[in-house]
Amino acid sequence: MQTKTTPTIYTVSQVNALVKEVLETSLPARVMVKGEITGWKQHGSGHCYFSLKDEGSVLPCAMWKPNFARVRFRPENGLAVIATGFVSVYVPQGRYSLVVEEMAPEGVGALQLAFEQLVRKLRAEGLFDDAHKIPIPTYPQRIGILTSESGAAVHDIADSVHNRWPCTRLALYPVPVQGEGAARQIAAAIADVNRRNARLKLDLLIVGRGGGSLEDLWAFNEEVLARAIFASKIPIISAVGHEVDTTIADLVADRRASTPTKAGVVAVPDMRDVLSDLDHQGSRLMRSVRSRVELGGEYLQTILASSAFRNPLLAVRMREQHVDELASDLSASVQSLLAQRRAMLQDCHEHIARIEPHRLLGAMTVRLNELTSRARAAITAVVNARKMDLAAREGRLAALDPRSVLARGYTITTNKTTGKVVRTLDDIRVGDAMLTELAGKTVIESKVYNMP
Repeated sequence: MQTKTTPTIYTVSQVNALVKEVLETSLPARVMVKGEITGWKQHGSGHCYFSLKDEGSVLPCAMWKPNFARVRFRPENGLAVIATGFVSVYVPQGRYSLVVEEMAPEGVGALQLAFEQLVRKLRAEGLFDDAHKIPIPTYPQRIGILTSESGAAVHDIADSVHNRWPCTRLALYPVPVQGEGAARQIAAAIADVNRRNARLKLDLLIVGRGGGSLEDLWAFNEEVLARAIFASKIPIISAVGHEVDTTIADLVADRRASTPTKAGVVAVPDMRDVLSDLDHQGSRLMRSVRSRVELGGEYLQTILASSAFRNPLLAVRMREQHVDELASDLSASVQSLLAQRRAMLQDCHEHIARIEPHRLLGAMTVRLNELTSRARAAITAVVNARKMDLAAREGRLAALDPRSVLARGYTITTNKTTGKVVRTLDDIRVGDAMLTELAGKTVIESKVYNMP
């Protein structure tokens, strides 16, 4: 007889745990997955979350901060990569994902891709523009060299500079030029030299190292060093690698030397060329001075041969003669002008005499007196007429004055309360005060106590 078995009931967490165990035990410990990045997001913690997709599917991925720190290029959406890691299940949400431990771009090296990405970024920001580059001094007296003290580059640079321009003083600032953190140390050294340059008085900096692989030269391709070179107030020559090597430091620097040895050629002039040029300029100067002296001598002889030097008083005597002639002309002109003015004055005197102004003045005086008398008579007549008219108007006005009848025994009574002249009983009330005006401007005040 068969016994009935009871089915096992699992919790959600148990199912997810089983799936996790199956996936982690059934799949290889490490898998390499090729796909295109989508939904890239870097969390504030430094962990990265994204997906890899192809034509038919999407795979969730996670990359923890320590692993991402080893990635040299900048992951971005749409970039085809090869991710290496293991598949795991996030039990709380029942979601599986590929935990990425390493990541490389597909078809191109990670360092090359990182180099190209940073070049595009810095070019867009203008760090490579010629407008920002500082001119290299023609005759630098103090040069700072930032490189490894144990490498051949420092000797190549020093030999090249001293062979060409021995008077230049060199100062070595040893820095690591390869390995983890080298870029940050070189950048810090550049910033420190700039900060202390009021005392150091450096005219120029040379930053570089000898050749090597892309990995060896990578410190000179990092963003932190590129920005330090761009921010430097001291002009910088980048001398990294061999002829074929080009780094981001070369692109940002104010000048680029293809090798450390060539840095000396770029930094200082050749003493032999300068001396040769000085000799040439000195010869030209001597020829120019000699030619000017000869021309000056010839000009001096011409001056000495002139009449002014043979008979120096001749010019003075000729000027004196000219002054005498001008004085004679001036005297004649003054006499002629005076004669003309005397003639004009005589003509005016005769014209005035013919007019006889005294007789004309007498006639005008008689005429003025006559007009004055006539004006006075007219004014008197007008004033008398106005006085008579004014008297007539005054009489008519007095006849119309209501107070003129007071002299014949009449009075004028006014209601003091209302201010109106009393004509009928309707103009007063019991208790009203009355003002009665008599002749001679006499006023009697009364009060109404009873009315009929």
